[in-house]
Amino acid sequence: MIVLGVILIVLGFLIGIPVLYTIGTVLAVAGVVLAILGGTGRKIGGRAHWY
Repeated sequence: MIVLGVILIVLGFLIGIPVLYTIGTVLAVAGVVLAILGGTGRKIGGRAHWY
């Protein structure tokens, strides 16, 4: 999710489409938050591990 967000941010910046930039920012932030929560051992979505 983080990688997709960064790709969309870069594409939105290069192409000049602000919607891609916004969606990329939201995806990147959500991915970072989920990664931090998962790294601390908290269950996300009722599951302790994602495969």
